[in-house]
Amino acid sequence: MAHIVIMGAGIGGLPAAYEMKAVLGSQHEVTVVNAVDYFQFVPSNPWIAVGWRKRSEITVELEPVLKSKKINFIAQAVTKIDAVKNKLTLQNGQDLDYDYLVIATGARLAFEEVPGLGPQGFTNSFCTVDHAETAYENYLKLLDNPGHTIVGAVQAASCFGPAYEFAFIIEAALRRAKRRKDVPMTYVTSEPYIGHMGLGGVGDSKGLLESELRERHIKWITNAKVIKVENGKMFIDEHNDHGDIIKQHELEHHYAAMIPAFKGIDPVAAVEGLCNPRGFVLVDAHQRSKAYKNIFSAGVAIAIPPMETTPVPVGVPKTGYMIESMVTSIVQNIKADIEGNTNYKTATWNAICLADMGDTGAAFVALPQIPPRNVTWSRKGKWVHVAKLAFEKYFIRKMRTGVAEPMFEKYILKVLGIERLND
Repeated sequence: MAHIVIMGAGIGGLPAAYEMKAVLGSQHEVTVVNAVDYFQFVPSNPWIAVGWRKRSEITVELEPVLKSKKINFIAQAVTKIDAVKNKLTLQNGQDLDYDYLVIATGARLAFEEVPGLGPQGFTNSFCTVDHAETAYENYLKLLDNPGHTIVGAVQAASCFGPAYEFAFIIEAALRRAKRRKDVPMTYVTSEPYIGHMGLGGVGDSKGLLESELRERHIKWITNAKVIKVENGKMFIDEHNDHGDIIKQHELEHHYAAMIPAFKGIDPVAAVEGLCNPRGFVLVDAHQRSKAYKNIFSAGVAIAIPPMETTPVPVGVPKTGYMIESMVTSIVQNIKADIEGNTNYKTATWNAICLADMGDTGAAFVALPQIPPRNVTWSRKGKWVHVAKLAFEKYFIRKMRTGVAEPMFEKYILKVLGIERLND
């Protein structure tokens, strides 16, 4: 009997647990280790931050649903990975042995890389449900004391879609509250141009998103490096295409929400030979660690080199469909390894994004995610907003019932009218 331990219970880790147990059955043991006792549907956090959702609507209590699927669950943070002895040490001092380890922890939010950034400083975050709830409290204060608002993503960020989403969502929320006329807005991003998204653009994402920002009277600064944030003021260096500073901004703000750079979580980053310098797991084409053959990784935790050199550093995003594909390949590859064959699967690194804009939305498809591509496609319409709302309910329902199936492929491809995605 093999013991498979999955670190993390997010959009990658929880589906991985369901699928792993469904494929391996009762002959093998599956254990999920997560720092908190609930799953959160991270794409809904921007809605939490303006009061359009409550925590109970986007979270799932983990122990009951995992127990119902005969999957072990431990609500403890991992403090150390001994990759030679195949052992984890947990925060409560417990040791946990494994035969295979799947790292699906997501990332550590590196707020410390910009002085004054983050909920402990002077900007809001919607990267976690806790942060989003605090952001909502501060949004209510903005309604009472309106003023300039900044939304965006700092240097080395690798998650730009949610930054655009939140800019449009908070703009729509302010209009509903009849406060928009009192709140000038600026979108600040490390991207070389609007719509780059760490992907070199997708279809006409530049024109589409620039048009949306203009229509909503949101100014923007690209090639932006945030130097520091103070109470009510953000200091930004704007660069040209050669990387030279062309303007230094001091933007006042009553409210700011910025996506930070990501790093690997500390116990993962500390394992010798496992990660790149920023703590992301180095994997081969089969999602297997290049240093440890019984360690696999998926999602935000893995290392993907930037697709191009940009004046201000930007990272490469990992979207839900891409993560789902990684998880499926890991499950099949662990099964193959247990059975002693080498019929390993390769994940399909395609990007599909449904971006909500509060009252409309935009859909982007990049096949494959990194250029050159076979397909680049982008569309805008209210149907995207409706589709994302429906997918949220669909995904959370599946997590609450423990269903192991390719949700992004089954639902989103149908919505987009695509039968199947191929490399």
